[in-house]
Amino acid sequence: MSLDFFYRKKVFVTGYNGFKGSWISKILVDSGASVCGYALRVKEDSLFTKTDLYKKMKCIDGDIRDYKKLSEVFNDFNPEIVIHLAAQPIVIKSYQEPRYTFETNVMGTVNILECVRNSKNVKSFLNVTTDKVYENNDSKKTFIETDKLNGYDPYSNSKSCSELITSSYKKSFFVNKKVGISTARAGNVIGGGDNSEFRIIPDCIRAAKQKKEIIIRNPKSIRPYQHVLDVCFAYLMILEEQYKNTTLAGNYNIGPHPNEIIQTEDVVKFFCKYWGEDLKYMINSNNEVHESSYLKLDCTKFRETFNWSPVWNIDKSVEKVVEFEKINDGKKEDIMEKQIKEFRLESKYID
Repeated sequence: MSLDFFYRKKVFVTGYNGFKGSWISKILVDSGASVCGYALRVKEDSLFTKTDLYKKMKCIDGDIRDYKKLSEVFNDFNPEIVIHLAAQPIVIKSYQEPRYTFETNVMGTVNILECVRNSKNVKSFLNVTTDKVYENNDSKKTFIETDKLNGYDPYSNSKSCSELITSSYKKSFFVNKKVGISTARAGNVIGGGDNSEFRIIPDCIRAAKQKKEIIIRNPKSIRPYQHVLDVCFAYLMILEEQYKNTTLAGNYNIGPHPNEIIQTEDVVKFFCKYWGEDLKYMINSNNEVHESSYLKLDCTKFRETFNWSPVWNIDKSVEKVVEFEKINDGKKEDIMEKQIKEFRLESKYID
């Protein structure tokens, strides 16, 4: 892929000020794209507020459930490329607020696809879902894209619904239109700037900065951990290639190398090693909600379709998180630029 492709392209990003949204907005802005972001008002301590991205792109405060406002902003900007990141993304929060989770993740998908359906300018659309969309009975199955969708908890299930909605719109309204429409199923994304609740790396960061022990809920759980830059560049590759050739559109698993599937406790050990300061952890497995113990993705389809391979392994990814978080100045754009440059230099598929 070549980031020159995005130069002067009009790109609409929902959820632009979240963790992944901030990184992908940074990459797009630096590539010379014209970017319009639409999302709920950003929290004061978020990664986005620690950058000057708001000066370099159009930022709109809005709820993805508000179709009237969303469509007005969308039509006014008239994008060529759309990436849908807006979501309620936390499993535990979905147990606490199931109705809000379904409203946001289901009707939010309907609303953005309605905007795309009524547009004459969009040529490439990507719906970012999750690796948790599959029916998972902890049988230690490695999931492929054709496996049954039926997430267990409200978050996972709402994302399964989002996948089905995208498929329905694609078949119902875009068969004869030259619009690339894909979904990307990645999960357990780690990187600098994530301050979400109920995620292991942000939990590690908070504990380290407060000089407390890290608490692990599920030490033996298997997850496809991967760095945010591996995921963001994969998203951009899909958007670029299906823009050029709509036959490449589809549903894609995005995950680490098959040998990089490790237990959560091992991720924490990497974090403690790189953070230093005699940081320790403890295990508290008194979980009140269901969380799958094993989740692994087969990414053969994505790898072979786009000649893609992950760039940073889990060890390097955690090292980069610690490097990012130990930068104490208010602004984070310099370290973002540094890590993006290093990632591109080490990659075999990015010009």
